[in-house]
Amino acid sequence: MWRPVLTSAAVLLAFVPLAQADEVAVAVAANFTAPMQKIAAEFEKDTGHKAVLSFGATGKFYAQIVNGAPFEVLLSADDETPAKLEKEQAGVAGSRFTYAIGKLVLWSAKPGYVDSKGEVLKKGEFARLSIANPKTAPYGQAAMETLDKLKLLPALQPKIVQGENISQAHQFVATGNAELGFVALSQVYVDGKLTSGSMWQVPGTLYSPIRQDAVVLNKGAGKPAVQALMTYLKSAKARAVIHSYGYDLP
Repeated sequence: MWRPVLTSAAVLLAFVPLAQADEVAVAVAANFTAPMQKIAAEFEKDTGHKAVLSFGATGKFYAQIVNGAPFEVLLSADDETPAKLEKEQAGVAGSRFTYAIGKLVLWSAKPGYVDSKGEVLKKGEFARLSIANPKTAPYGQAAMETLDKLKLLPALQPKIVQGENISQAHQFVATGNAELGFVALSQVYVDGKLTSGSMWQVPGTLYSPIRQDAVVLNKGAGKPAVQALMTYLKSAKARAVIHSYGYDLP
């Protein structure tokens, strides 16, 4: 009588995906939307695990996490929030690391509108300047630091419109609701090229370094899929994606 024979490899293939495939709930700072979407797709292909992504302002995520939101990993737009979560025992001790160092740019959807030295700010010949909410978004805080150091804040304050996060700040400019705005380089730059419009890359001397840290949250403690994602973010493949969007690597 014929009987099907399963090799050990076939048995392994049959059971490994069921045993290992899992989902990871990830809160992602809005500036990291495009690169993380790419990384998550590759992560699923390479590991079988699925990263379920939510995007928003770091400060809002912090409030949600301390109030019990079911996130397992936070990819922050700063290094202070993950440290704070760890200190408050809402994050897993020793799990923090810097995954990217962000850059601030002044951007307009109009080609030629923003000059290479940012003189357009000093001229002030625009109605609206978009920034992310500085209270909840580190890139918004960086924008305010820049205006303050340039001694332009008093003059431009009436023209500032605030997005809830850096994605909304970018959207205001992209749709023409603001002529220009401070956004993350990663939102307008891919593979060494400006994707559209015109920009001034703000010198790092004008704002505090935007070190973006990842941290495992308590709800993700001890989960293999969570650890797999944290390891994957440090891989050469993920780092290449991060660098392609203009971030510096730690």
